[in-house]
Amino acid sequence: MSKKNDLSFYPGVIYAPLLFVFTMWVVYWAEIRFGWRFTTYGIYPQKLEGLRGVIFGPFIHSGLQHLFNNSIPLFVLSAALFYFYRNIKWKVLLGGLLLTGLLTWAIGRPSYHIGASGIVYLLASFLFFKGIFSKQYQLTALSLVVVFLYGSLLWYVFPIDSKISWEGHLSGFLVGLVFAIFFKENYHIPEKKYEWQREDYNPEEDEFLQHFDEDGNFIETPDKTENEAEATNEPEIELDPETEAEIEKKLTKINYHFRENTKDDTSN
Repeated sequence: MSKKNDLSFYPGVIYAPLLFVFTMWVVYWAEIRFGWRFTTYGIYPQKLEGLRGVIFGPFIHSGLQHLFNNSIPLFVLSAALFYFYRNIKWKVLLGGLLLTGLLTWAIGRPSYHIGASGIVYLLASFLFFKGIFSKQYQLTALSLVVVFLYGSLLWYVFPIDSKISWEGHLSGFLVGLVFAIFFKENYHIPEKKYEWQREDYNPEEDEFLQHFDEDGNFIETPDKTENEAEATNEPEIELDPETEAEIEKKLTKINYHFRENTKDDTSN
């Protein structure tokens, strides 16, 4: 089913992503302020109690740098999701959060997996592939922006660093790709219609086309003499020959004034 999107701004574009990021910072502040450690609430693969990390894991971070590195891309990508895909935003965000966590729990190493990086990969993957599949130039441009800003993230879906949960990254990437394929709705962004594309368009009233003759040759101004004469219906004034001659004589009369040269005149 085709759905229209006028790309108008609404507060949720900023508020919802900001709330997500703000919650992560509050959790980290609580750990620092009260000396708590929430790492054990992360995803621990293949253990039943580790499933609670599917919900809590994205809000827990190991340090300030880890939190900061996830905050900016999460805000930017989720804002893009809420702006361009407002009809399916919650399905992608919440459904993606659950599936990314479950897949990480299924394939991950026996360790606590924490942080919102899986969601970042989910959003980056979905925005990229959905924009390519949509064939809408606005969404394709968004895909290119995502690649330009976060294309380097692709390397971290591979086990290149033992301290990084590449399983979470890979899970988010795969879930984003599946969602881009699964949501097959033609998410149509209305394109600007020109005058000649309208149903009530009349070529005879087009001022631009009036500058061309039947053979397609350009003419500077349309011949409107006859039409203007019919529109005005002003009577023509006929003058007798003597009156016309007198008027013409007055219009063409030139007066010459000669001044006699005197001794006071000087020449350069």
